[in-house]
Formats: sequence, structure tokens, C-alpha cells
Amino acid sequence: MILNGKKIAEEVLLELKQKIDSLKTKRPPLLAYLLIGENPASHIYVKYKVKACKQIGIQTRGFELSQNISQGEVLQLIAELNLDPLVDGILVQMPLPPQINSQQVIESVDPTKDVDGFHPLNIGRLLLGYEPYFIPCTPLGIHEILLRSNISTVGKHIVIMGRSNIVGKPLAALFMQKNNLANATISLVHSYTENLDQITEQADVLIAAMGNPEFVQSAMVKNGAIVIDVGINRKDKKLVGDVNFTEVAPKASHITPVPGGVGPMTIAMLLSNTLKSYQLREQLT
Repeated sequence: MILNGKKIAEEVLLELKQKIDSLKTKRPPLLAYLLIGENPASHIYVKYKVKACKQIGIQTRGFELSQNISQGEVLQLIAELNLDPLVDGILVQMPLPPQINSQQVIESVDPTKDVDGFHPLNIGRLLLGYEPYFIPCTPLGIHEILLRSNISTVGKHIVIMGRSNIVGKPLAALFMQKNNLANATISLVHSYTENLDQITEQADVLIAAMGNPEFVQSAMVKNGAIVIDVGINRKDKKLVGDVNFTEVAPKASHITPVPGGVGPMTIAMLLSNTLKSYQLREQLT
């Protein structure tokens, strides 16, 4: 069965639009974004995010900045956005130019406006099982796909391929928590893992997030496994995931395609986090 992330994302966006429409005379939520440099992929991603915001009624305020901007200038802009009461979410599109310290930039964003969910406070609260202000968008999107597809993770062995701060690590923290939407046994594997195939073959849920085109082959997957493909790669002028879809799909009970799987959910969760930030802010005023 194909897990259609595009369709699920459309459902989420419709629900968000209905909630925003119900705000009536109140101000709409506002997402501020920083797009630094000329990375073509970053410009495309931001374009999709802005389009989705417009579709459901979230306002955007864009800052398209020079490739040569200084660290100090970026931090100053973020400090101003942190203090702006009309800004609900702050998105800093990655990657950043080499002269910019990404860690300092992430840490400079107000955790209550960190709709990407990357701030150490949000990641730390997630790991400890406390309620974070925001969960990173891709892990949250994967969680939502499984939830809305009535796939339980309780007692399941989830194998996560990749240990990035954006996907792998927060995914592990999310699914190991003691609640009915998690309670899974987690294995996190990476490029230094020995006997990798033996571990992936044990997975009830296999999540591929390495950035290695079509790395996951049929022999690495257990019969009836649920396969979530996070990868977005270019191969032979085609967009492919980290999973060899043609080989693996007949063996999997459920699988996400690329494109049309996790990607649309990531954007939907960014907008969901922005509305959540708006609602938290409105409660305080």
C-alpha cells in the first residue's frame, strides 16, 4: 500500500485553513523567513513553503539576503524578529553560507518561535519526554503519516537509517517516548554500523534518511515491513529517494513514494507549527 503523503498533507492544510478562517477579525499568523545566498534548492523549497502559506491564510515576511552577509547581521535580524510581536514563526532556510555559524543562528532563534523545531531547548525537551514548543517538521510529518494511516508503533522495532540533527536524532527521540503514539524499540544505524543489512532486516518500520540515492534494496527489508523514505536525490535527471522503490515496494506492506511522500508533510508540519505558535502567543495577550 502506498502511503500518500501528498494527500495526507492536503488534508492537514485544509484543516489548518479552516482553523485560520475561524479567526475572523483577529490578525492572521505570520511566518518570517530568512533565505541567504543563491542555493537553487533552497529557493525552490522556500517557494513551496510560501505558496502553501498563502493557500491557507498564513502571512509571510521574507528576507532574501546576500551570500556575503555577516554573522552579526544575521543575528541582529533574528534578534529583531524575536522581539516583533506580530511574528509567530521564524524560519532560517538551510544550508547557510560557509561564513555563517549555523549552530549560533539556530540557538539565536526564540524557542517559542522556532517553528523548525531545531533549537536545543526544543530538541532537549523532546528527548526528555517533556512537551516541546515544536517538534522538527520532518519527524513530525512522518509521525502524522503513520497516525493518519492507523499504523501503530507500540512495541514495534523502528530502524532509522541516518543520524542527522534534522531527521534521525529527533525521530529516535520522538518514537522512543512513553506514550501510545510511540512506545517503539529504536535502532539508529549509520555509515559506521557493522552488519547493517542484518539490522535493517529486523525492522517492522524502516525509515531511510541518509541522502544516498536508492541505497535500500529489497534484500535489506523484511517481508511486510513499513518503509518510510525521507531521501530526496537527483539520479539520471530524476528525483529518487533513498529506497529503490521498484524493488522494495512489492515486499513492503506500506511504503512512501518519492516525490509525494514525506516532502509535502514536512511543509504541512511547518505551517501547523506556525499556527500553534500563533495560538500560544494569542493566549498570552
